[in-house]
Amino acid sequence: MTRGGSTMRLRALVRKEFLQILRDPSSIAIAFVMPIVLLLLFGYGVSLDAKNVPVALVIDQPSADTASFSSAFYATDYFKPITLRNMQHAEIALLAGEVDGIVHLRADFGRDLRHAGGAPVQVIVNGVNANTGRLVLGYVNGVWSTWLQHQAEMRGGTLDVPVQVEQRVWFNSELRSRNFLVPGLIAIIMTLIGALLTALVVAREWERGTFEALMVTPVSITELMLGKMIPYFVLGTGSMLLSVVMALYLFDVPLRGSFWVLWLGSSLFLLVALGMGMLISTVTKNQFLAAQVAIIVTFLPAFLLSGFIFEIASMPTVVQIITHIIPARYFVALLQTLFLAGDVWSVILPNALALLLMAIVFFVLVWRKSRKRLE
Repeated sequence: MTRGGSTMRLRALVRKEFLQILRDPSSIAIAFVMPIVLLLLFGYGVSLDAKNVPVALVIDQPSADTASFSSAFYATDYFKPITLRNMQHAEIALLAGEVDGIVHLRADFGRDLRHAGGAPVQVIVNGVNANTGRLVLGYVNGVWSTWLQHQAEMRGGTLDVPVQVEQRVWFNSELRSRNFLVPGLIAIIMTLIGALLTALVVAREWERGTFEALMVTPVSITELMLGKMIPYFVLGTGSMLLSVVMALYLFDVPLRGSFWVLWLGSSLFLLVALGMGMLISTVTKNQFLAAQVAIIVTFLPAFLLSGFIFEIASMPTVVQIITHIIPARYFVALLQTLFLAGDVWSVILPNALALLLMAIVFFVLVWRKSRKRLE
């Protein structure tokens, strides 16, 4: 066949897919409604920040020192202090889940504060949620250090500590977990969209027999693949742009890198996701089964093993090795770098290359599997 005939067939296939998308509300819902719902749920509902943590303050003998120290807990957004009369009431509140920690100032707090050994402060933390427990301990230490520094300045001196720590937080100076979660969530959304769009639509055509009808026409496998990929690539790109706009203007996540680098990296990952979806649909040929496999094979690994929420470096070595075959791992690293750090090419290039290799692998597998079906 001539090149002109091939181009005409490809244009006809692309036009057919766009018309099918317009007639099928589920594709529009997956591409545009799902990102909005997921971003709103995760952006507002999921937070790794510990703020307004209920803490019981137990003061055995009130004094000016204990009043000054306890006021430091009221002056911060991290704690929601509750003053209780004794440790018995505080322990009951901790067991009932009414508070997440207890700060106990003993009767000799004011006297020991001016001695060389200092005044001990008893801190009891609910360790059921280990992450919140560690944060509460860190916050209490921070309040204690700040208060001591303030007391030393009031007396006209300086706090005598052997090491002065000057903290500098790069890339996310506000320590907002939303700045970390929303870029990773874009990767999860594009994984779902790319895999589900192609997996469900192509599987539906297998069920109806229209895909087999196309295969007996002069249309080549390459034209057939491109005719399926181009419309859903455009749809996925629109979903990506919608997610980025929501991240920037709704959740105030900064974009410090180049938008065009972000678009290129997203395009590579979208090709990987679409290739995974086509491979799933080619193997299963059933909508229900394709949806189940797509969620299990793409969404769950992307959610758990991509570094979206759980740090990969803290995982067991075997699991860390497994994460190298998860495409979302590389895209999450790309997104978090571009949004929070900028165009760090030592991170961008290796991850982009990994996505490109994965896209090639999936397209080769789809082409070979479809070619076998023609035989």
